[in-house]
Amino acid sequence: MIAGMNEQDFIAYFIFGLILNFVFSIFFGIYLSKNIGIQEMIKSKGDKEQSLLVSLSLFIPFAKMIVTLYRVAVLQIFFLNKGYTHKEFWIYMTTNQVNNLD
Repeated sequence: MIAGMNEQDFIAYFIFGLILNFVFSIFFGIYLSKNIGIQEMIKSKGDKEQSLLVSLSLFIPFAKMIVTLYRVAVLQIFFLNKGYTHKEFWIYMTTNQVNNLD
């Protein structure tokens, strides 16, 4: 037993979580590329690497999907609602430097 469930159930949840992560990530990527433009995304992408915690969340069912949904919430609440653009969000997510947007 893993986390109170049979191994087969845990693996099924794990696989389903990965599939949902990829679906949400693909749709979020399509959404951003539609609003920013692929060429503009390539030009403005920084060199920021994902943190180790985000990389390890791939091994916890549904955790990576929650990270993607968190990014969607950050885009909506802290960028679009305050009048910033999708491109400014993209630059914020992909660069290491701290840009004070306020």
